[in-house]
Amino acid sequence: MANYKLVIAYDGTAYKGWQYQPDQRTVQGTIHRALQIITKRKPKLYGAGRTDAGVHALGQVANFHTRLSIPPDSMKKALNSLLPPDIRVLKCEIVGDKFNARFHAKGKVYEYRLFEGEVLLPHLQRFAAQVKGSPLNLEAMREAAGFLVGQKDFSSFTSDDSKKDRVRKIQSFKIWKRGNIIYFRVRGNGFLKYMVRIMVGTLIEVGRGKITPGEMEKILEAKDRTLAGPTAPPQGLFLLKVLY
Repeated sequence: MANYKLVIAYDGTAYKGWQYQPDQRTVQGTIHRALQIITKRKPKLYGAGRTDAGVHALGQVANFHTRLSIPPDSMKKALNSLLPPDIRVLKCEIVGDKFNARFHAKGKVYEYRLFEGEVLLPHLQRFAAQVKGSPLNLEAMREAAGFLVGQKDFSSFTSDDSKKDRVRKIQSFKIWKRGNIIYFRVRGNGFLKYMVRIMVGTLIEVGRGKITPGEMEKILEAKDRTLAGPTAPPQGLFLLKVLY
């Protein structure tokens, strides 16, 4: 059987996240239906990771096996002809039989986009969160983000009680501004549910002066979700890349 690896981009606005859910419109479910039409089977589609409802991707990775012998470029074209325009297969290749998009992933890169200003431009409404009021203190936010880098217990930055192991390694956390948009880019070996959005929400509170940069270390050590900031809205978050 051929093992096809897909790199996928999607606008997550109209979907209840990546993972298949009965009676819900999801990205995985939509791609799976297209694969059923092409293969006349129900191939198992493995995704590198879940994205929440409303979250986007520019580099989600998935794989599936099929007995059909279809050139990768033809498979990509066939999928894109069947998928809605808010989901696109960017790359398709045949990989080794043992490759699994989820279990072989070594890390991920996420980016959060925050529009700073009173009037959010219409074309950004689906792809950036908005913060109003006084400009955020970027230097304080960068200082606070420094405490998040390294191998830490991120219990304060998730609302998922199902995960017993909440230790993750953040390799880098960069913050910069271009025009009216503040970019947060974080790279790590894994992420808990809502983790990136809670980190960003907490950093926004730092930028507003409600939390000092040094308090970030105390929030981490406390392992208490109630001490961190709010969960930032989903539309600002993008899965940029999966690392192998």
